[in-house]
This record gives sequence, structure tokens and C-alpha cells, in this order.
Amino acid sequence: MTGFLLATREHLTQLQMHRHGSRGPAGTREVDLINSLVQTLRDGRDALQDAYLPENLRFLQTGKGYESHLDPENLTIIGRQQLFDHGVEFGMKYPNFTTETLLSSTTQRVIDSMYFFAQGRFGREVEDKNLLTVADMPDPVSWITPWTSCSGIDWHYASKVGKEWSDSYLPNITERLNDLLPYGVSLTDDNTHGALYACAYDLAAGHESPWCDVFYADELADFEYEMDLIMVASVGYLAPNDAGRILGSVFVKELINRFSNTSEVQSLYLEFGHDATIAAAMAAMDLNRDEPPLSSEELRQHRRFRTSYQTPFAAQMIWESFTCKESFDGPQIRLVLNDETYPLRTCAETKQDRRFGTCSLDAFTRANQFSTDIEFGDDTWQAACGAHSEVLYVQG
Repeated sequence: MTGFLLATREHLTQLQMHRHGSRGPAGTREVDLINSLVQTLRDGRDALQDAYLPENLRFLQTGKGYESHLDPENLTIIGRQQLFDHGVEFGMKYPNFTTETLLSSTTQRVIDSMYFFAQGRFGREVEDKNLLTVADMPDPVSWITPWTSCSGIDWHYASKVGKEWSDSYLPNITERLNDLLPYGVSLTDDNTHGALYACAYDLAAGHESPWCDVFYADELADFEYEMDLIMVASVGYLAPNDAGRILGSVFVKELINRFSNTSEVQSLYLEFGHDATIAAAMAAMDLNRDEPPLSSEELRQHRRFRTSYQTPFAAQMIWESFTCKESFDGPQIRLVLNDETYPLRTCAETKQDRRFGTCSLDAFTRANQFSTDIEFGDDTWQAACGAHSEVLYVQG
């Protein structure tokens, strides 16, 4: 978006959806993988001390070797700083743009993220703000956590897809690492998996991770692709019964309703959720669909669905509705994803749309008929959400 357009915007309304900041491992699976790795290394401590190791593995011989002290589920100090900094940056960019209410999911790290953002933006004025969670809202289904109203969604399928890919790439890494380690230390594929997670979560905790230097770039790319497959099969285009896009439709409808309601006096919405909140919404709008779909059979390097770009820790999905008489007729919609304009190709109709990555509110509404046609509890919703009784928690 050029400075000309930014400078001439009028009647701006913003809806900001923030993912919580960096956190520790989520769920018992990730924690268990890292702990299993630590135990394997402890068991082989004597063998490691007397071995000749390449430089990038010699951290295993210093002090107690590799120990993990990660705090599962919770925001790290980096995560707190990320959201505080976002609040400061927003206040400096829009000093007169404010709201009395902030909204988050009921997960503690998301509530904490809302609080630290508010501290950065409002300082002591935060005491006068209403910091709410979706539990305080009367809506039958939340646009921040729609999966809590979808008891039949099959989360196990995403794990299956991720495992298909990890089963294909982990053994080669395990074999390579074991060739470097002495007799008496034998890593399993789960240990290798734990080391990859340790790399990611050490960094999220604000530490340099020795494990990141152990892996080749293509091995880290394989791990990244696994994360993408799990997400796209959870709330994206591979989710069974199109459940991900159906869940995302709740956010899309709320977005359109807010931007279409000209009598609404509120011009800023500050809301806080999960990576799944953002991913499901983008999928509902077909903003990052890959053709052919992503598959566990091969790594797609040039893919559009990429969680490290679109839903990293502290991701910011900011939607804007604005008028700009010098460039457009009527209100325009723009998506700023992680500080960059994300082109709305699905609704772009004019040369100006394609130039600025925006589209008119009318075109945006027409392009998202998939979402506007779905009602909570209707046949489409029930087809995705009514098949099972088990509810699993989205880690995000």
C-alpha cells in the first residue's frame, strides 16, 4: 500500500485479531517428546563425555549437557514483550484511535497477551478499559474460538496427516545423528522430533537453542512443512467435511457485519486469539489455498499456506474498512497481515484493487458467499460439527 493511499484514507474502521505471543510447548505430546530426548541424553551421559563429537554437538558435553526448563502452555518473556511492543507500536501509529473494550479467548496465555498489549498501548489507562473474554459474550458461537461449538470436528485427522509426513523424514535425520554419536547413545525418531521442538521452543523462550545448529536447512524445512500440514488439516483446506472453512465462516460473517453496519459507532476492535483463529478465517476466504492441495506425500516448497509467515507467535491480522475518494468509489477492505498488505485476490475487480491489494466492501461480501450462507447449527454446520461427541482442545 502506498503512502498516498494511506495518507488519504477517511472513515477508518479497524478489526485487529492478534495471536498470543511466544509460548512454551503445548500439550503433553510436545512436552513428552522433549522430556524423552533429555532422558535419553542423561542415560548416555558417560558415553558422551568420552566421545569425539562435531562442534555443533559438543554442547552435549558441557555442564549437565542439554537440559530443558521450558514452561508448558504459558507465555514466555519474549511472548510478553511481543504483545507489549505491538501495543506501543499501535499507539504511536494511531495515537487517537482507541476503544474501551478488548476481547480474548478464555485461554490464559491469550488473556495475558491481551493484557500486555493493553499495557503497551494504554499504560495506566488500562485500568479503565474492559478486558473481556468470549465467556462474557452472549453470542451462541465465538468468532475467536468457533471450535468450542463444534463438538464433532475430527482433530485426529490432522495428527494422522502430520505423522505420515514425519514418518517419512525423521528416520533419515535420526540415522545421520546417530552416526555422529558414540556407542551407548541411540536416538529414536521421537528423540529427533523432540530436538526439533526443542529448537523451536528454546527460541520462543528467548534463548539461543543449540539444537537449531544441529539440523540442516532442508531438515528444518521438513519440520516446518509438518507444522503446515497439521494446521491445514485441522482448520484449513484439508480438514474433513470442510470443517476448518466452516469454522472460519463465523469470523468472516462477523467481519462483514461490522463493516456493513453504518450505524455502528465503534471504529476499533482489539481482539486476541489463536493461530487457528487466523488460519480458519483465511481458509474460509480462500486467501491461501494451494492447488493442488498440500499432501503428506511430498514437500511443496512454493506453497501459499505457510504458518511461519501467516500465523507465527504474535501474528497480527488487521482488517480495515475505509473510504478514499481520490482512489475509490465507496468503502474498501484491506488486510494487513503481519505488517504487510495481503492482496485480496478473491475479490479484486478493478485495476486499483489489484494495485493496492484491496477490494470494495460489496465485492468482498459477494466473494465470501460461502461464509454468509452458513448459519450456526444449519445442515452445513452440522455436517462438519455434529458427527462425534468428543471435543479436543485446540492448542494454538
